[in-house]
Amino acid sequence: MSTGEIIALVAAVAFVIAVAFFAVAMIKLGRTLDEATVAIHKAHMNSEPLFQGANTSLNHVNTQLERVDGITANAQAVTGNVSALSSVFTATLGGPLVKVAALSYGVSKAVRARRKAKNDPEGKHSQRGRRKGRKK
Repeated sequence: MSTGEIIALVAAVAFVIAVAFFAVAMIKLGRTLDEATVAIHKAHMNSEPLFQGANTSLNHVNTQLERVDGITANAQAVTGNVSALSSVFTATLGGPLVKVAALSYGVSKAVRARRKAKNDPEGKHSQRGRRKGRKK
């Protein structure tokens, strides 16, 4: 056997080993891809009920939001009505009511002053004299 034949034989054996190594790697990669395919298939099968449940929940939430929109619209209408009623009350009764309150306060103060003057025969003049006497 010549050196060229030995080199060719070594190269052939190395090539067979490399092919065997790549074949094992490809088999392992194929198994990994098969397992990934099975996992994806299971995830797909289990996700359908999740999506149906999420869809049902979203439909329920949308129904509740429509109800809340109705309630909000009614509350806004009530707020507008109360505001208008308050404005009407202020415009029609506010001014006269303040005047009546001021008048009643003035009358009650005058009545108290008259009663005090009847009960105190000296009146306010004696108090002024006392004050002037203190200053001196």
